[in-house]
Amino acid sequence: MGSLKARFALLFAGTAAIVLLAAAGVLVSIGAAERTVERTLAAQNRLELLAELSGRLTQFGLAAVETAGNPDGQPEAMAIARDNVDKALKTVDEALARSFPPSDDPADRMQYAMRSRPMSQLRAARVILDRQVSLLSRQIDPEKRQDAIKGALNGFGAMTGQPLSFLIEAERRSMTLGSEEARILSVRLRIAAAVAVAAALALLLLLNRALTRPILARINEVRLAASAIGRGALDTRLPVQTRDELGLLMANVNRMAARLSRREEHVAADRAALESTVAARTADLRAANARLEAVDLSRRRFFADVSHELRTPLTVILGECDIAMRGVARAADPVPAFTTIRKRAQRLKRRVEDLLRVARSESGEIELNRQPVSLAALLAEAVDTMNSEAARRRVVLTLSPGPEDVECVADREWLRQTVESLIDNAFRHATGLTTVEVSLARIGDGLARIAICDDGPGFSAPEAELTERFRRGPKVEGKPSPDSTGFGIGLALARWIAEQHGGRLHLGAVENGRGACVRLDIPASDHAWMDGASGETDAPRTVREPAA
Repeated sequence: MGSLKARFALLFAGTAAIVLLAAAGVLVSIGAAERTVERTLAAQNRLELLAELSGRLTQFGLAAVETAGNPDGQPEAMAIARDNVDKALKTVDEALARSFPPSDDPADRMQYAMRSRPMSQLRAARVILDRQVSLLSRQIDPEKRQDAIKGALNGFGAMTGQPLSFLIEAERRSMTLGSEEARILSVRLRIAAAVAVAAALALLLLLNRALTRPILARINEVRLAASAIGRGALDTRLPVQTRDELGLLMANVNRMAARLSRREEHVAADRAALESTVAARTADLRAANARLEAVDLSRRRFFADVSHELRTPLTVILGECDIAMRGVARAADPVPAFTTIRKRAQRLKRRVEDLLRVARSESGEIELNRQPVSLAALLAEAVDTMNSEAARRRVVLTLSPGPEDVECVADREWLRQTVESLIDNAFRHATGLTTVEVSLARIGDGLARIAICDDGPGFSAPEAELTERFRRGPKVEGKPSPDSTGFGIGLALARWIAEQHGGRLHLGAVENGRGACVRLDIPASDHAWMDGASGETDAPRTVREPAA
């Protein structure tokens, strides 16, 4: 039996045979029980009919006595009693015919014959009594009639008593025999059921030992092997002893384990090569980062050194200009030249100071020197500084200082540099720009608002993304635009400076128009942001900028 299909078919056939045998035994038992019950019920029915026949015969005898004793009376009672006896006899005959139909069984023929003779005697007794009543009706002598009636009635009782007793006793024996047969059948059925159950269990146990247990054991081997392979034991192999479906499955499991083992070896080799490559690339990246850090450190050092080197001669130039201007204060011609020289040198010095301040901010430390500041003067100075750049770019830069000046407590240079950087951002990032307006106004909650608005295309990204640290300008064809480089503190640092002064930086659109608008809200002097006591406003204070 080399196939699991054949084994399962045999198991199914054995189970089906057991079921069919059990069903056949149940049907046979039910048939035997039904026949026994039917015979018992038929005997009981015949016994009831015989009891009814006995009553009809008694009524017929009484009616015969009354008719014979009173010849002038009504003969209807005698006729009715006669009909009832005939009907009862006919009913008993039909019951006997149903219980013992004509057949080849000698026992049934004997039972029918044994009951037919008493029934004939009862029918003959009814006829004889009927004839005697007719004869007695003609007797004139009352005494002789009475004696004759008694004799006829006694004869009728003798003729009917014995057959009825025999028939009743026969039916009682039939009922007793049926009950005994039912009891014996019940015992036999119990024994047969126990034997059938034992045989079925033995057969099922045999089939289980011969077919089911070996199959389950092999399936369990496959399950254990699959679990071992899943845990990584790829050298697991199953013994292939048969060529049935389970044997093929075991062979496939072995081939799968072998393929997985080979793949694991390839993966281990690839992993080793990848780790070697990653280690090499990591070393290269570390070397490149070290070089970049060295370059950045050198750039910062150069930036700071250049700023220091430029600031020293500019300070000397400014000092000499002041001395020369005081010396020639009465001369009219040289003063404008010295004034121009001093103004340009002062602007160059501020630019150098801005460079130095940005260089320091890149190290994370910013020195804030809070003082009372006139925002209108600060904005005028920032606009004046950016006018040359606006003229170069052909952009109209205007200042709207508002109806009143606003004073606040702030670091003048950082605030000025922030405004200049926001103007420079508008120059560099707004495509098609024609005008930039710088305005000052007092708003609610004791705040002063500095607004830098342009007529460009507006912001193309959310505020959180635009104020990201080190974010550069837009790219053209994958490369930074020409105006994306240059000096500036950036929106992230500008926002941080505004927050250090107790204000906020807002990015938005121009109201009722096209373009971008950056609004810087700073507390006015009566609501100025102060770090603790008011006496700290005149002293420089170093704060640490949040990490990028």
